Amino acid sequence: MRQDAVKKFIEENMKTIFAYALSRVSDKEDAEDLAGDIVIAILQSTPRLKEEKAFYGYVWAIAANTYKKFLHNKNRLHYAEMNENYASEEDLLDGVVQEEELFSLRRELALLSKEYRECTVAYYFEGLSCAEIASRFSISSEMVKYYLFKTRKILKEGIGMERIFGEKSYHPAEFHFVTIFSGQYNAEYRNLFDRRLPGNILLSAYYTPMTIRELSIELGVSAAYMEDEIALLEKYGLITSLNDGRYQTNLIVFTEAYTEECIRKLKNGCEERVLGMLSYLRDKLDAIRGIGFKGASLSDERILWGLLWMLIREGNALFEKEHAESTARDALYRGATGINYGVDYNEYAGEYSADAYAGYVKLNDVYAAAFADFDILPQKNRFSNRTETVTGMIEPTVQGDILPEFMIFTQTEICALSELLAEELIEMKSLYEWLATEMTAIMKMHAPRHMGEMAEHIVASTILFRSVGFIGASAVKSGAIALPDDEKPIAFYVYKTE
Repeated sequence: MRQDAVKKFIEENMKTIFAYALSRVSDKEDAEDLAGDIVIAILQSTPRLKEEKAFYGYVWAIAANTYKKFLHNKNRLHYAEMNENYASEEDLLDGVVQEEELFSLRRELALLSKEYRECTVAYYFEGLSCAEIASRFSISSEMVKYYLFKTRKILKEGIGMERIFGEKSYHPAEFHFVTIFSGQYNAEYRNLFDRRLPGNILLSAYYTPMTIRELSIELGVSAAYMEDEIALLEKYGLITSLNDGRYQTNLIVFTEAYTEECIRKLKNGCEERVLGMLSYLRDKLDAIRGIGFKGASLSDERILWGLLWMLIREGNALFEKEHAESTARDALYRGATGINYGVDYNEYAGEYSADAYAGYVKLNDVYAAAFADFDILPQKNRFSNRTETVTGMIEPTVQGDILPEFMIFTQTEICALSELLAEELIEMKSLYEWLATEMTAIMKMHAPRHMGEMAEHIVASTILFRSVGFIGASAVKSGAIALPDDEKPIAFYVYKTE
């Protein structure tokens, strides 16, 4: 086979070769050495290959053989350093073989399911009899003998196998657990995903059900630890045990591919609807200013940014009221209710998301703010970065000592504003209905088949949280509203709470 083709393959697959090496040795420097040995072996061996069609399989056969030699040499060196009393090279090689077999035995023991593992450890490591084991685990002696018999067979088959851990064993996937809940706080539940393992279990078993053994191999974690994690996830209904010993995730995951498809397919329609809505709103600005709220003299753009967030909030409230069944909260634990979902990427990294938003942020005993920090806004114009400034200006603004730099409403003025915005609020509710329908259809294409019925409920229940930034970006990109040219906070308003 031509050397230039071989070199091109190596250049294009160097990361894969290193990943292969890293999956077999835990130390990065050892992985680099092994990857180098594999490259050298490929360059030395491939000129003898006549059939190019067999090249790909041939390469990984070379990699496997190189790994065995690498492990043999490393263990040989280890034994030479640890014990200089070997009588001959043959004795040394015997020690290496024993070490490799011991490593494989421990690996296979770690993959045994709970019943097999407990009986095996009790019998071979603790020296208990079958009767004593039966008494400890409240099973029959015949069942103990069955577990021991099956274990010997499993270990015999497994020791001779070359286990390939999954990529998540060394490169955990990103996973964010989101729970929107009300009720009693549960630290165990809320802190479950402070660690990487639970989320990666759910991602691994999302599309394809997996046994604990398969999950252990995929994640490179002993079955003994995996069982505890699975039990916690099952306790809170986040994973389901199937009849055949496999587990499948019981949680909708908003993947990056799903989100990108939603933006690609829906942005034009969303921009068109938001443009029409804000155009009508712009025509009403004189009537809106006539309500007499503080800040009525602000520029059109500053007023529109604040009203956009108000429309998003109130329009979603109308949507949820008309679709109460679809947006109902689920039972979570001990009387708490809410909605759970997962995200497998950093969703706060693009202009179609929102860094933060809230309908109530206390400023003092009388006033609160409602804001949306759309990611399309520069950092300098986000409310969260200017909260103290706004709080400090409340009293002087209310007393009339300075000109208002933001809108301040009384409850009476809020009611009058809602009446003026009645048509736009209905349009915003219709926008949510359109988004929910389209996003559900896309989710059903991306989620596992068994999650199809859950898709509509989860999409409808979370649409506010996942569309704030999308609507904000659509407003700017449609030309309905302009980005600010100063450093003042925008997309918020202040209201009197009493």
